[in-house]
Amino acid sequence: MPEPSAAATPIPAEVYAIHQKLVSVGNDYWIEKGGQPAFKVDGKALAVRETLIVEDAQSREVATLKKKLMSVRPTMTIERAGERIGAIQRAIFSPLREHFTVDMENGAKYEIDGDITDHQYTIERDGNRVAEVSRKWLSIRDTYGVEISPGEDHGLILASVVAIDRMTDDSD
Repeated sequence: MPEPSAAATPIPAEVYAIHQKLVSVGNDYWIEKGGQPAFKVDGKALAVRETLIVEDAQSREVATLKKKLMSVRPTMTIERAGERIGAIQRAIFSPLREHFTVDMENGAKYEIDGDITDHQYTIERDGNRVAEVSRKWLSIRDTYGVEISPGEDHGLILASVVAIDRMTDDSD
């Protein structure tokens, strides 16, 4: 009997834990995977404009988030190696659900829909779900999970989730 191909066995998605109370300007905190530090968020409280640096566990920068000061709607830019690679914006008006977009310089566009405030939302690209944010995987108080599909840019998606948290906190 032939062995099943690797494609027949689904690769489990990655789930990261973010502790909600730690997501604030000026605080450094870790995003965990399997109880271990996976990404660090460095909040630069003394910067002229709000800046968050996301690093992997080896202290390599994977994204820098900068709040745009003069913008019609809440916006944060995403940079890598000093180059702008995209921007995250909150929808001006969405009657039924909260909505954000991530417009990448390479033309890719991510749509974020759901209950942002309660951390129950999905991230899609080209109509396909690439990540889900939810409390359903974790029973720890004030903690939510981010499940990322295989093959996706984990640093970019986690940086986007961190930016959305900051932008939501700023508007409260």
